[in-house]
Amino acid sequence: MGKSANGAIWLNDAKLSSFDFWQFWRNTEDSDVARFLGLFTELPMDEVRKLGALEGAEINQAKIILADEATRLCHGIDAAERAKATAQTTFGDKGMSDGLHQVTINSAEAASLSVITALNMVGFAQSNGEARRLIRGGGAKVNDKAITDEDAMISLADFQDGKVKISAGKKRHALIILS
Repeated sequence: MGKSANGAIWLNDAKLSSFDFWQFWRNTEDSDVARFLGLFTELPMDEVRKLGALEGAEINQAKIILADEATRLCHGIDAAERAKATAQTTFGDKGMSDGLHQVTINSAEAASLSVITALNMVGFAQSNGEARRLIRGGGAKVNDKAITDEDAMISLADFQDGKVKISAGKKRHALIILS
């Protein structure tokens, strides 16, 4: 489904979390929803056609059904429900869900944690240069606050209940957990 390892869709939870799997289907292009519902779910074809005919904002409901059904088939109903709840907390409520990808650090590492290091640590950048470009482009956020300074540091005060949310763009989020 993807052309590179970063764009690939994996069934194995060790390679792609059930949340990221759910998000892959939720972020399907509008034009692919009906086809994917037919191919990757066990929904009756009448329902697939009805959902595929939705347009505008209504197509988002079909995408959620696609994500729920595909995740349920591959990871089970509990994983599908957790992924959906994580998405609601992260995107709908702008919160910090434990269902996001997590990296744990100790307090000594947290005391000198730059945003650039954090972006690399959670896998949103593969180099410091890539992290800097993400910041310059306005795509880096800490606890949903845009970061514009390439030299910005994450302070211990940024950790809420021992967690800080790192975001790249609108769709990629992870937590750094203080141990």
